Amino acid sequence: MRSHITVQQDHHPDDGSSKELRNVGNMDFRRVRQELVTVPSTSAPFTLSEWYLNNRRQYRTAEDQQQVAERVIAKSDLLCDLISDATKYNKAEVDKKLEERIKDTEYHKKENEIKKKECCKEEEVLLTYRRRIMDALESLKEQAMKICKKCIILRKGRLGIDLVHDDVARELLKEVQTIEGVQSLLHQTLEQAKEQIRLLRSAKYFLDRDNEDKANALKIDKHCISLQETSLNLSMYHGTESLDPVNVTKEEWALFSNKLNERATKEVNNARPLHSYIDILLKQVTEDLWNQFNVTNEAFRRRISETREVKLKLENEHHETLRQINKMMRNITRLEKAIAEKEGFIALAHSRLGHRAQRSASERTRDEVQTRLLSEVRELRDNVTALQDMLSEAQASLRYLLKTQIQLEEDINVKANTLKIDEVDCMPLRESMDYHFY
Repeated sequence: MRSHITVQQDHHPDDGSSKELRNVGNMDFRRVRQELVTVPSTSAPFTLSEWYLNNRRQYRTAEDQQQVAERVIAKSDLLCDLISDATKYNKAEVDKKLEERIKDTEYHKKENEIKKKECCKEEEVLLTYRRRIMDALESLKEQAMKICKKCIILRKGRLGIDLVHDDVARELLKEVQTIEGVQSLLHQTLEQAKEQIRLLRSAKYFLDRDNEDKANALKIDKHCISLQETSLNLSMYHGTESLDPVNVTKEEWALFSNKLNERATKEVNNARPLHSYIDILLKQVTEDLWNQFNVTNEAFRRRISETREVKLKLENEHHETLRQINKMMRNITRLEKAIAEKEGFIALAHSRLGHRAQRSASERTRDEVQTRLLSEVRELRDNVTALQDMLSEAQASLRYLLKTQIQLEEDINVKANTLKIDEVDCMPLRESMDYHFY
C-alpha cells in the first residue's frame, strides 16, 4: 500500500523575517535622519545614537535569524524522519510486492510446466497410436490387400466350367471391400491423430515461450529484490523516456497465462478420448478383418472339399469308363470273331447245298436235310446280321466311351487345376496373413 505523506514546507527566512527586519531598520534610519536635520552637523559621520541603534538592529536581526534557523532545522529533522520512514516503507512495500510477484510468476510457471508435462505425455501416447495406425495401414497395403488381389488374379486361371463366380470369389471381393473400408477409416483417424498432435505441440510451444518469458521475468525480479540502496552499480536514470513501459495490466497478464493453461487443458482433454477411440477402433477393425478372413477361408475349404469330391467322382467314373472301354473292346473282338466263325458255317451250309444240288433230279427231294440246311442258312444269315448290328452298336458305344473318357480326363485336369490354385497357391498365401492387434 503506497504511503502518501504531505510535508508542509516552511518559508525561507529570507522571505518573511528579513522583510520585517528591513522595515524596522528603515523606520529607525528615517528617524535618525530627521534628528540630524535638527541637530547641528559635526565632524563625525554617525552619531552615538546611530551607533546604538545599529547595534540593537544587528542583535535583533541575529536573534530573529537564529529563531528562523531553529524552526527550519526542526522542520528539516521532522521532514527527514518522515521521508526516511516513507522511503523505508515504500521500499518494504516494493519488496513485498516483488515477493508476491515472484510467487505469482513461479506459480504460473509451475502450472505451465505441469500442463506441458501433460501435453508431452498425451503427445507420446498419440505418437504411439499414430505408429500403430501406420503399421496397420502398411500391413494391410503390403500384405493383406496384395494377397487378396493375388488370390483373385490366380483364380482367374481356372479353366472351363470351373471359372465360376462362386462363394470364394464373393467372399474375396467382400474381404477386399472390408480392407478398403478399414484403410479409409484408419486414414481418417490418422489425420485426426496428426492434427491433435499438432495442436498439442502448438500448446507446448506457447507454454514454452511463456515459461521463457516468466523465467526471464523471475530472473529480473529476483535480481531487483536482491538490490539494496547500498548495492554497487546502482544508476540514476536521466533519460527522457518513461520508466514505466507497462504494456498489460496484472489482470491481463494473469488472463493470458490462464488462457494458455486452458488451451493446453482443452487439447489434453481432446487427446485422451481420441487415443481411447483409436484403441477401440483398432480392436474393432482387427476383429472385423479376422471375421472376414475366417469366412473367406471357410469358403475356400468348402470349395476345395467340393472340388476334391467332384474330382474323385470323376476319377471313379474315368476308371469305370476305362474298364468299360476295355470290356467293350473285348466284346467287339468277340463279336468280330463270332461273325468270322459264322461265315465259316454259312460257307459250309452253302457248300452242302451246292453239293446236294448236283444230285440227280429224282434224288433232289426237299427232305429233312434240305429243309434243315435252308433253315440253317437263314438262321446263320440272321445271326450274322444280328452280330453285325451288335458289332456296330458296340463300336458306337466304344466311340462314346472313348469320347467320355477324353471329357472326363479334361474335367479331371480342370478340377486338378482348380485344386492347385485354391489349395496349393491361394491357401498357403492366406496362411501368411496376420491381422494381429496393431
